[in-house]
Amino acid sequence: MGPLGGRNKKGLVAEINVTPLVDVMLVLLIIFMVTAPMMTQGLEVDLPKTTAKALRQHEEPIVITIKQSGEVMLGQIQVSASLLRQQLGTLSEEKKKEPVYLRADEKVPYGVVVATMADIRASGFEKVGMITLPSDKEKQGQ
Repeated sequence: MGPLGGRNKKGLVAEINVTPLVDVMLVLLIIFMVTAPMMTQGLEVDLPKTTAKALRQHEEPIVITIKQSGEVMLGQIQVSASLLRQQLGTLSEEKKKEPVYLRADEKVPYGVVVATMADIRASGFEKVGMITLPSDKEKQGQ
């Protein structure tokens, strides 16, 4: 005799087969694991050298210096953190659109530099640049 009700024992399965999905996800995971370290490292590129002169600026940029002792200088004047915010806050809105350059001794603690950057941002400046020296390799042309 045949199956009851005339039906076959092998019926249609109403579940989704997730095996191909898992296979694709594992392949993507492996691809991302292989390519992720490449994205965090820079590429070695020889940039072109130029003989053009630097553009002349009409006004001197605002330079804030942090000495090794922790003293903060606005131009050539020593200021405290509150006085720095006050002095920068009094500048015009047009001047606040220009960048402020921060020059800090390499032995200054990171927290002091970040706090000074926060004071600059709190006074209304959006662009903060860091003044650095080229590394010894760059100086030697290697």
